[in-house]
Amino acid sequence: MGTVVNIKTASFSFNLKALEPIILPSYKGSTFRGGFGYAFKRVVCAIREKECTDCLLKERCVYSYVFETPPPSDTKIMRKYKAAPHPFVIEPPPERRRGYKPDDEINFRLILIGKAIDYLPYFIYTFDELGRIGIGKGRGKYELKTVKCENNPVIPAKAGIQTIYDSETKTLKPFETSALNLDSASLNFESYDYGTLTLHFLTPTRIHYNGRLTFDLEFHILIRNLLRRLSLLCYFHCGGDPSAWDFKGIIEKAKEVKVKEKNLRWYDWERYSGRQETRMKMGGFLGDITFEGNIEPFMSLIKAGEVLHVGKGTGFGLGKYRIV
Repeated sequence: MGTVVNIKTASFSFNLKALEPIILPSYKGSTFRGGFGYAFKRVVCAIREKECTDCLLKERCVYSYVFETPPPSDTKIMRKYKAAPHPFVIEPPPERRRGYKPDDEINFRLILIGKAIDYLPYFIYTFDELGRIGIGKGRGKYELKTVKCENNPVIPAKAGIQTIYDSETKTLKPFETSALNLDSASLNFESYDYGTLTLHFLTPTRIHYNGRLTFDLEFHILIRNLLRRLSLLCYFHCGGDPSAWDFKGIIEKAKEVKVKEKNLRWYDWERYSGRQETRMKMGGFLGDITFEGNIEPFMSLIKAGEVLHVGKGTGFGLGKYRIV
C-alpha cells in the first residue's frame, strides 16, 4: 500500500426498555436499520417528498450524508457510483428471541465512522424518537435508557465503557474515539512467516466476486472486499487518500493464502423495502473458515474489518466476523 491510513471510529451500545410488548424477527437487523431510516428522515429531512438524488440540499443534508452519501462532484474515485458506503454499522441484538415484555431490556450496538461521529446526537435523538413511534410487529414502544461509548474496541486490554447519555438528564457527555490503523508498511511480503487464521462469521455475510454473490470464499476474495470497503470509507468519510495503495499487488499476494478448513452454512432471511415496495432476499453465510499462508501482512485489514464488517448490507449488521 505504501502509506499509513487511519480510519476514525466510535462504538456505542444502546440500552432500550420495552414499554409495551415488542415482537421482532429472529434476525433484527432490518427492523433496527429500517426503523432508524424512517425515523431519521422524519427528524432531519427538510423536503420529504423528494428523492435525495434530485434534492438541491443533498450535499449539505445530514440525512443524505448518512444514507445516500453522494460522492462530491470533484471526487477522484467512484465516479460511476451514485453513493459511497454508509458511515455507520448497526449491530442488532444478537439473541434469536422474538418476544419482549414490558420492562425487558433490548441492547444493540452502533459504530460510526469518520465525519459521521459528529452526528451522534442525531442518531441518539432518532432512536429516542423511534421508541415513541414503535418497532416490530404491532409497533411496540420502548424508552431509550442509556447510550454508552466503548473505547478502543480493537484493544480489549484498554477497553473502557462510559455512559455518555441517559434518559434522566437527556444530555450528551464527551467521549473518546478510536483509530483503525491500516499501516501499509506492515505489508511486508518478504517475511515468510506462514501461519493459520480462523474467522467466525457471526451475522449473514454477503460477499460479491465477479458481480455475483459467492458462497465459495477464498482469501483473495475476502481481501478484495475489505480493500474496497476500507478504502472507500477512508476516502469519503475520513478525508484519507488511498490512491497510493497497491491494490493489484496486495490481491496477487492474497492469492497465495489458501483455505485450510471451511465450515460455512447459508442463512436465508428477507427484508421489506418500503422505498422499493418489495421483499428483498438478504441471505448470507455464517460459520467458520480457516486460512493458511503468509497472513501477517494482511492483519491490519482483517482487524479493521472485524470492527467495520465486510460485504454488502453492513448497515443492517451483516458481515460481522470475529478473529478466533
